[in-house]
Amino acid sequence: MTSSWQRKELPFLILYAVGFYFIIIRRSLQISHDHYTKLYGLRPGWIADRLNDVSDAQWRNFRGNLLILTLVFGIFALVATASRSYGLKAKGMSIVWLLLSMAYLSYLHGACIVYILSIASANYLLVKVCGRTKYVFLLWIFNLAFLICNRVYGGYPFFLFGPKWAYLDNYRGTFRWHICFNFVVLRMISFGYDYHWAGHDNRFDLEKHVQRCNNCSSGKTCYRLLQGRSLKSDTFSFTIYLCYLIYAPLYIAGPIISFNAFASQLDTPQKTYSVQDVVWYGLRWIFSLMLMETMTHFFYYNAFAISGTWKYLSPLDIFVIGYGVLNFMWLKFFLLWRYFRFWSLVNGIEAPENMPRCLNNCYNLESFWKNWHASFNKWLVRYMYIPLGGTQRKLLNVWVIFTFVAIWHDLEWKLLSWAWLTCIFFVPEMMVKSAANALKVESSFGKFLCRELSAVAGAITITCLMVANLVGFVIGPSGINWFLSRFLQKEGLPTLGGMFITFYVGTKLMFHISEAKKNAHGR
Repeated sequence: MTSSWQRKELPFLILYAVGFYFIIIRRSLQISHDHYTKLYGLRPGWIADRLNDVSDAQWRNFRGNLLILTLVFGIFALVATASRSYGLKAKGMSIVWLLLSMAYLSYLHGACIVYILSIASANYLLVKVCGRTKYVFLLWIFNLAFLICNRVYGGYPFFLFGPKWAYLDNYRGTFRWHICFNFVVLRMISFGYDYHWAGHDNRFDLEKHVQRCNNCSSGKTCYRLLQGRSLKSDTFSFTIYLCYLIYAPLYIAGPIISFNAFASQLDTPQKTYSVQDVVWYGLRWIFSLMLMETMTHFFYYNAFAISGTWKYLSPLDIFVIGYGVLNFMWLKFFLLWRYFRFWSLVNGIEAPENMPRCLNNCYNLESFWKNWHASFNKWLVRYMYIPLGGTQRKLLNVWVIFTFVAIWHDLEWKLLSWAWLTCIFFVPEMMVKSAANALKVESSFGKFLCRELSAVAGAITITCLMVANLVGFVIGPSGINWFLSRFLQKEGLPTLGGMFITFYVGTKLMFHISEAKKNAHGR
């Protein structure tokens, strides 16, 4: 009965989705055309004489430096490939990559490279002194202290150390070092705890994992195995450690890789992706770049957010802009992370994939965070969630973890608001999920009812996700009351109702996609 009903509803769900995107695209084109003269960050484009939205500083810098980055990483790849052909293993490859990465960092940060090397050296000494003791928690204090101080003191201008050093402020490079250092902090903690766990009994059962993992049983090596197995003591050398911290392809934005996984692949290059797979990965990236160029030439979502013009739009148009901004952010990070991961793969280092699932195919908070910054999620699980008690303290852990994530991004109240709003939405979801797992429904009507309630819960969750991310990255905590007042008045209620129905339909479509994938794997 339920299966038959699902087959009957699918055409209507698809028809609704097509109508929804037709309205979104048409309305986006109209409001972009009507308001482009009031928007900031639009520049002459190259598609159909349209203006291009380059209002996002991160995307503008990446797009503007894409050719030089590709040239630099191409040269690095040739040097690294030639070095491997001479049979260099972990220590030899770490020296090659360290020299290449130091040249890269010298261009990016100029004289500020001394800060990175000094803090990294102090962290290495701390790891060697207390990494195998019960005082390993000092690594967290050390790294959090520098994470905060780097922001408070703006990367430490050299004049702070006296007038005779002030001239070095003219040689700070082209990129703020303390922004990139957020990723270095994660790597320093990873190195410290992988070193700590290497000195204890390893709970990772290699034989059992290989039997259960399709990837590893076929002769390849999955990321979990690379991360879980312990390394020899001589692998935790200063050269390999420093190479890991500043490895050029992953230095600026990740994806985040654990020390164990990185060092293992210095010795033996990744085998998961063949040459054809890597080439196809690059071609798909180029297609995604063209999609982004099309979006920024025709839909000025981010420019509306930056300019504040969206505040004067109707509730329907505010929803269109909010939905568009989130999709722009998803595609931006998708392109950034996959670009750097591509070059890492070319050089034989496989990092976890960020954005393995589209933003529009996540209907609960847990799956959203597992599929947004997925490599960061793996890092948080390994180095925070499990050490803090895992599932036994899940309700408490989310508050600690998301507060850390907010501070790691930046010291801003709107990011803390985003983190705590996410936690407020996360707790009920976890409680409902636990209750649902304990309740086993056997009857057809019960399964139907459970599915409908899950779709309603998914619609609520997607709405909460939109609100939390818009507060964190667009309107800030001060805009919450204004935002709610616009949607809870007479003009905004129809939009709010339509938005909820749309997310309900979207959630049910995601159910169908998930079931289709399960059936495909079952065959």
